[in-house]
Amino acid sequence: MATIRNSTEHQQKVYERWAPVYDRVYRGLLRDGHRTAARLAAEAGRDILEVGVGTGLALPYYPEHCRVVGVDLSEHMIAKAREKVSRHRLGHVQALHVMDAHHLDFADRSFDAVCLPFVITLIPDPERALDECARVTRPGGEIIVASKLGDGRGIQGAIEEAVAPIVHRVGWSSAFRISRIAEWAERRGDFRVAEIRRVFPNGFFKVMRLKHRLDA
Repeated sequence: MATIRNSTEHQQKVYERWAPVYDRVYRGLLRDGHRTAARLAAEAGRDILEVGVGTGLALPYYPEHCRVVGVDLSEHMIAKAREKVSRHRLGHVQALHVMDAHHLDFADRSFDAVCLPFVITLIPDPERALDECARVTRPGGEIIVASKLGDGRGIQGAIEEAVAPIVHRVGWSSAFRISRIAEWAERRGDFRVAEIRRVFPNGFFKVMRLKHRLDA
């Protein structure tokens, strides 16, 4: 099967179309992943960057002592997130910005944790985005990735490949491999895969912890 590539333009169009209904469609489905990712990020430290904040579904799950900054490519999604922060008085959310994950406008070592909830499979160049996340992560910090992460094996792998063109139309990817993130960490040498958690529904989604190695 030919590789299906996302583009910034494609994602912006998808996000604009989905922004008004995103919460209704995905709130329940992604709740466990959002809650788990937010908790793990908070355990890594107080200052947290959420890349791909979307409509802000994960924001209520961060503890109040955290200082969370959220970014997203879509101004339509950010507008929804800002409404949510105001409506629910989420004082731990410090700022929300329209920003490309490939070019994070933050200084090096700005955050204790960078959280990417259900966005890594949508980014046109995931490795470049992960490099940016690594750049803004403090020594000993963590990158938390929540997503549909497959292993490409057996019947599930075949199904992931078969449905890839369909889910691409709604901005998702079913064929993204866990190994791709692990290989990124191995190539860099300064991050390691610390944990992979299976979350609802029945492990279909996973949360991956990438820990910065102080000895690297």
